[in-house]
Amino acid sequence: MTVEKHVAGAVPLRVFRPNRWTGGAVVHAHGGGFILSDLDATHARDVEIARETGALVVSVGYRLAPECPFPAPVEDVHTGLEWVHAQAGVDPARVVLHGVSAGGALAASVALSTTQPVRLLFLVSPVLDDRLETASSLRFTDTPVLTRRDLEICWSAYLGDVDRTPEGAAPGRSRDLARVPPTYVSVAEFDPLRDEAIDFARSLLDAGIGVELHLFPGTFHGSLAVRGAAVSERQLSEEIAVLRSVL
Repeated sequence: MTVEKHVAGAVPLRVFRPNRWTGGAVVHAHGGGFILSDLDATHARDVEIARETGALVVSVGYRLAPECPFPAPVEDVHTGLEWVHAQAGVDPARVVLHGVSAGGALAASVALSTTQPVRLLFLVSPVLDDRLETASSLRFTDTPVLTRRDLEICWSAYLGDVDRTPEGAAPGRSRDLARVPPTYVSVAEFDPLRDEAIDFARSLLDAGIGVELHLFPGTFHGSLAVRGAAVSERQLSEEIAVLRSVL
């Protein structure tokens, strides 16, 4: 395993190259509510994904809100995807867009607009809809790691000072889903984001796009950090199995 640092324009990329690279790539956008986290936060998991799938993993150090609201973070992830296709020597038919939490919003926004080939959109407990009107967002207001107030703060920082939500900023609002590739969505049971992810998966199905949706029982937003839990290990193993199937 080698770890390389690249810059695409002004966007830092951390590239994980497995010893036996099979030609595919995973473009990863980390979580952090649009306002927190960095390339170090997912380093260990990026190493695991590269090693266990044989794919090149490219983690994008996108700009953070509130200093850099939408569309800056989406543009950075898009730049990472373009770099992978233009500079990394990958098989263009085997590229996955991968986003966790707020990174899921960025990955989905890129999938909605890009003309670059993407084999699979992989979303883990994604942030998708700023309206916060689903049953889960109204019910799970004080759950571990992520509360309703957290979501209000994150969306406010990400959207900036606008009168209305810009087109493409909240993928859950999108009606034109024609460009979205087949999608895998995993959701936590006790997560305010749960139902917006399920609604997004349903919208994709209605648009004729292949979707795999998995709700992991007993979990909450960020519970994957509890690596000793059996359900976490099952979720992580399934992630690898799905990625292997397309890479």
